Amino acid sequence: MALLQVTNIHKQFGNRQLLKSCDFQLETGEILGLFGSNGVGKSTLLKILFGTSTASEGYLKINETRYSVRRTIWDKNFIISKGLIGYLPQFSFLPKTAKVWDIIPSYFNGEDQNLIFRAPRMADIAKCRVSELSLGQKRYLEVLILGNLKHPFLLLDEPFSMVEPLFKELIHDFLISLKAKKGILLTDHYYTDVWKLADRKLILTNGKLNQVNRIGDLVAGGYLRTNT
Repeated sequence: MALLQVTNIHKQFGNRQLLKSCDFQLETGEILGLFGSNGVGKSTLLKILFGTSTASEGYLKINETRYSVRRTIWDKNFIISKGLIGYLPQFSFLPKTAKVWDIIPSYFNGEDQNLIFRAPRMADIAKCRVSELSLGQKRYLEVLILGNLKHPFLLLDEPFSMVEPLFKELIHDFLISLKAKKGILLTDHYYTDVWKLADRKLILTNGKLNQVNRIGDLVAGGYLRTNT
């Protein structure tokens, strides 16, 4: 088991305090759902944890090793270089003109490539260029790639946005199987998908994280208008 501990994250843009004393823990073997309205700082928090954005205060620990959230990509202890946290951004990171079967070897060697090529529905898209894929096919491929890499923690920002039902279901199934060996932090405006998958849930409101136990907590937090 691996443990990610996030402590006292602060982030400010000008006079606006976006994140205030954000704390949580994530273990391998669970999915943590993160809810919050547009602009509250969910994506910013994920970027800070991954290391592509900095914070004014706070730190994270993976097991017993502590990492500063003020580090940047140029620091030798940059979290990405440790291979400990994977991150799916809202935008696609795949080269548009490349064919799928040419992309896989850049991430996996030898037999490990079969983790992708033998996944459900991959035979249908392996010969295609990324630009020819539907939004669902593209997002499914991205989640497969990141999920099968070796890092113990995975941050997913909007994996279900505009994804057609077939590939949404495939992503669901894959994440359920994946949590046996990873800790997954998941956020998406398709909140019902997050709700179904998450073992624990948090809502980001007014810069702070609060525990969510029922749908009514999302209403109380200003994320939903009603319980339905």
